[in-house]
Amino acid sequence: MTLTIGQSAPDFELVNQHGEKVSLASFKGEKAVVLLFYPFAFSGTCTGELCALRDDLSAFQNDEVQLLAISCDHMFSQRAFAEQEGYKFPVLSDFWPHGAVSKAYGVFEESKGCAIRGSFVIDKDGVLRWQVNNGWVARNIDDYKAAIAAL
Repeated sequence: MTLTIGQSAPDFELVNQHGEKVSLASFKGEKAVVLLFYPFAFSGTCTGELCALRDDLSAFQNDEVQLLAISCDHMFSQRAFAEQEGYKFPVLSDFWPHGAVSKAYGVFEESKGCAIRGSFVIDKDGVLRWQVNNGWVARNIDDYKAAIAAL
C-alpha cells in the first residue's frame, strides 16, 4: 500500500513492550505522532537509530508529539530490547497478525518477514504530513525534527 501526504493515517492498535494496548486514535486531537518502523530488535542499525532518538527524546516525545516505534518482533522481545537500551517511549509489537500494521503503511518486506525502515509524521488530526522510506538504510534524525517543526 502506498500512502499519500494529506491522507488520513491508517489507525491501528498494538501492544507495547509492557503488553498495554496503544492506538493511533488515542493521540488524535492531543498530540502529533512520529511513527518509526524498524526491522528487528537488537540489530545494530536499528539499535543505533532508536538510541539516537532516546538520547534526544524531548524533541520527539513531549506535550505536542509522541514517538512510537514499531517492529514485527514479539512483545517479550520488545520488552527486553527496551529495557536493555533504556527506551522511555512505546516500542510496539506488530507480531500478530504478522506485520498487519507494517503492511498498512507500505513498509512490510514479505521476503524478510519484517518491516523496513519507514518513518511517518502524523498531525493531531490524524493526517499524514511527512514520510520517508529508507528501506535498509539508517534515517537522519534531523529529518524528523524538520518534519515536526513544519507542523
